[in-house]
Amino acid sequence: MNKRTFLGLGAAIMGATSLRSLFGGEGGAPPPAGGLTNWAGNLRYSTDNLVVFDSVEKVREYVRTHDSMRTLGTRHCFNTIADSSHALVSVKPMDQVVSLDPTAKTVTIEAGMTYGQLGPYLHEKGFALHNLASLPHISVAGACATATHGSGVGNGNLSKAVSGMELVTPDGDLVTISRAKDGEAFPGAVVHLGALGVVTKVTLDVEPTFQVSQEVYENLPTAQLSEHFDAVMSAAYSVSLFTDWQKGRISEVWVKRRVDGGIAAADLTRYGATRATRNLHPIVELSAENCTEQMGVPGPWYDRLPHFRMGFTPSSGKELQAEYFVPRENAVDAILAIERLRDRITPHLFISEIRTIDADDLWLSPCYKQPSVAIHFTWKPEWDAVLGLLPLIEKELSPYKVRPHWGKLFTIEPAVLQSRYERLGDFKNLAAKYDPRGKFRNEFLSRNLYG
Repeated sequence: MNKRTFLGLGAAIMGATSLRSLFGGEGGAPPPAGGLTNWAGNLRYSTDNLVVFDSVEKVREYVRTHDSMRTLGTRHCFNTIADSSHALVSVKPMDQVVSLDPTAKTVTIEAGMTYGQLGPYLHEKGFALHNLASLPHISVAGACATATHGSGVGNGNLSKAVSGMELVTPDGDLVTISRAKDGEAFPGAVVHLGALGVVTKVTLDVEPTFQVSQEVYENLPTAQLSEHFDAVMSAAYSVSLFTDWQKGRISEVWVKRRVDGGIAAADLTRYGATRATRNLHPIVELSAENCTEQMGVPGPWYDRLPHFRMGFTPSSGKELQAEYFVPRENAVDAILAIERLRDRITPHLFISEIRTIDADDLWLSPCYKQPSVAIHFTWKPEWDAVLGLLPLIEKELSPYKVRPHWGKLFTIEPAVLQSRYERLGDFKNLAAKYDPRGKFRNEFLSRNLYG
């Protein structure tokens, strides 16, 4: 599909909505060869001016002497939240542990570090994080800035572990923000969408290390899930559901149990599921070679809580992603609403994943003050189909005041999106305090937060 066709289709569906602000690149079409792109290759950034830093002092000097920029992490966002038409700043070489405080139970790291780097270090020192996302390849700072998450009814998103940050503000000043000293304002700064400055260090809460075993079940009937949703999702420390929305069943349930404490995971065969007899990929037709170990074999938390192993690329990247959060109390109704669209969704879908996330007090978190369920879509790179399906999904979920993942594709209008965040006004005041001239603002933020 060429650019003109895509733009015409977009205009028909979304009226005056800017496709670039939603999909990025050349009208949303796959970018041509060359140029700086995101991980999936669906988005070509508006500039190739990528400036990479290996020290805080270099970051400070650059920020002080330049007028507009955005920070780029591991490029795992599927929309233009990290885009800039002027300059992209990367601190990827700054990827070391700064300090580990066993007494305070915190670790401070440089902002370029990934979870895959941090996990083994913490485990060796006897510590762990409370949870991890599906991929260990993503940067800690970027994941926390966008409220990225794992699963578990008692587990908050990854941002919830943040207890402090160091960032460079527009004048090149180095500022520290912490839960201990900044009180009420701190929850506003954690999920910051890159609007406050260039983060150079992050401090995280840690806990004693633990072991996890992982089992997979197949073909859980949707009717049983509907009747026993809370029991299924509480079956272990972390539970994820995978579905293509067909055949009235959840194709796979990934059950991750903490080995410490002696609490066994619930047996999901009581709900009609069957135990897998081999390691599985979330897309059952694909090899499980790059997936974390299953079959109940215990292993360290950092090698079981993600779905994919650090040493492997999880996929070719040729995909699109969208994800929507609804209150956990509305989970079953929301899932059934999506299932009614199954025959329209499935032809364009690789797989969907359903996870639970506990409530938090972070102003721009999709889980702010509400335990939530996230419904994730990994789409085939079929632009016209995805563009047509997102508004339909959002309409089905609108009764539940759906909130999208900040780093993935959505078409929710700005006024509606803004109405879903009761502390948005406070966040904009906070952003004005740290960045009064909008040096770190881009088109995505201007549209979705201020439009």
